[in-house]
Amino acid sequence: MYQQSLPIILASKSPRRQELMKSMNLDFKVLVKDVDESFPDNLLPAEIAVHIAEKKAAAFLDQSIDNIVITADTIVAYKTEILGKPEDVTHAREILEKLSGTNHQVYTGVGISYNGHTVSFFDITEVFFNQLTTEQINYYIKNYNPFDKAGAYGIQDWIGLIGVKKIIGSYTNVMGLPTEKLYQALLSI
Repeated sequence: MYQQSLPIILASKSPRRQELMKSMNLDFKVLVKDVDESFPDNLLPAEIAVHIAEKKAAAFLDQSIDNIVITADTIVAYKTEILGKPEDVTHAREILEKLSGTNHQVYTGVGISYNGHTVSFFDITEVFFNQLTTEQINYYIKNYNPFDKAGAYGIQDWIGLIGVKKIIGSYTNVMGLPTEKLYQALLSI
C-alpha cells in the first residue's frame, strides 16, 4: 500500500482526474496554472502527451520541493491526426463521425515532480467504437459535455457505455489518468 510521505498537488482541473485520484485514496489538493500546450510538429503522439505533461510540470517545479506534483495530458490519435477538444457542436460532430465504426488510440502523458525534478511516462489504450448513428451522436452532444474532452467523448459517459465495443489497455487511461502506472510510480518515490 502506498504510504503518502509528502503532500500531493494535482495540477489539473479535470474532474475525471480528480475523481480517479480520490478513488485511489490519495490525499491531494488541486492547483492549476495556465501553460502553453503547443508542441513541435515532428513529435509522435506519445511524445506529444509526455511533452505537454512535462511543460505543465515545469510550471510547478518550485513547488515540488515540499510536494509531489502530478501533471497529465491526454490526446486522441486517429490514424495520423491528433484529435483535440472540440471547438463547437459542428467540430464535436465531425470528430465523433470520424471515430464511429473505427478504432483510435488514447495516449496520456504523466509527470511526477518531487525534490525539484520530474519523472514522466505515458500509457496507450486502443479504443474500438461501434458504428454510431447520427441520432446517437446528436443526443450525446446535446446531453453531455464533449467540449472539455480530447476526442469529443468521455468513455465513462453514455456514449462510452453504448458505443465502445472494446478497449485494449487501461480504461482509466482513456479517462485521463493511467492509475495503475501512476500508483507504481508513486511507490518508487
